[in-house]
Amino acid sequence: MQLNELETPVLVLDRTRMDRNIARLRERLAPFGVALRPHVKTNKSADVARRLGPPGTPITVSTLKEAEYFLDHGWTDILYAVGIVPSKLPHVERLARRGARLTLILDNAKAAAATHAYALDHGLRLPVLIEIDTDGHRSGVKPEDPVLLDIAARLSGREGEGAWAAGVLTHAGDSYNCRSTEAIVAMAEQERAGAVRAAQRLREAGHAAPVVSVGSTPTAHFARSLDGVTEVRAGVFVFFDLVMNGLGVCRTDDIALSVLCTVIGHQEEKGWLITDAGWMAMSRDRGTARQPVDQGYGLVCDLEGKPLQDLIMVDANQEHGIIRHRADPAATPMLPVGTLLRILPNHACATAAQHGAYAVVAADTGVEAHWPRFGGW
Repeated sequence: MQLNELETPVLVLDRTRMDRNIARLRERLAPFGVALRPHVKTNKSADVARRLGPPGTPITVSTLKEAEYFLDHGWTDILYAVGIVPSKLPHVERLARRGARLTLILDNAKAAAATHAYALDHGLRLPVLIEIDTDGHRSGVKPEDPVLLDIAARLSGREGEGAWAAGVLTHAGDSYNCRSTEAIVAMAEQERAGAVRAAQRLREAGHAAPVVSVGSTPTAHFARSLDGVTEVRAGVFVFFDLVMNGLGVCRTDDIALSVLCTVIGHQEEKGWLITDAGWMAMSRDRGTARQPVDQGYGLVCDLEGKPLQDLIMVDANQEHGIIRHRADPAATPMLPVGTLLRILPNHACATAAQHGAYAVVAADTGVEAHWPRFGGW
């Protein structure tokens, strides 16, 4: 089957680019001697995850549904990298009883006490990472905050019983707001140093804390030192996207994900091409709007995946996409109705989440497979 035989819109995955992206990060991390624990929230697909490593490879998930799905497909070493709450502990227990070696994270004493009490009451052994805030972006405690040791004290189980302080985790999400390679390098060092310092404080207080987990796709690609780090997490590196391109982390021809759509009409006086891929196909993510080059809802390519000069998806309705020249509507080529285009996404995670499968190609327009993916919680 060829791409031009598919009913649009379709999520297209270029396997050749994806495999190249995976190899690139593995090769970059190899000299540092750290483990890669890829974040599979981006792909939500066992077929994609197998390109990262066989079942048994350590992975990171963002929902317990992801943990359940990947456990069903043979992955057991799973880090659930969203703060745990007591209401989810029965689900954690069910996964553990089925053989998942699940690591949890949290950033407050209440959750720590509840997790430890539940683990003791139910005979579970649960490693817990304390989330560290190294950039003010989201959750976590500051590396020098006294509450860090209070949280660890609530995780008073030894490694063999209850919930225990297995180490620290941080995510430099603010790296997505950097405006230069130098800024990403600095953010990577800030991320590393903060996590290592927090782990040092835990060890000085008598906690084992063997794990120091850091990671974001930008910092993973530009870190100059990972001293003291045991594992790196990243997810979007598998596909890349326009936000990563805007940060200088990848080129447009590294982006492995696109949405195939069809021109269904024109508004010539406005310089518009209308397609059948709106925000339900692309998502509402406008991450590049904060970058020097705003790519609208996505960068327009031809059927072979080559960018068309200065054509972007400037607006979106639920099922309609609007394409025009980024600077001059009069320069928009009025491509015939029926023309197939591929749109590179701003945010691969968000765009992929709109679809139930990947149409897999490799260097041409021949579809070699359809790989299912899942969503929800």
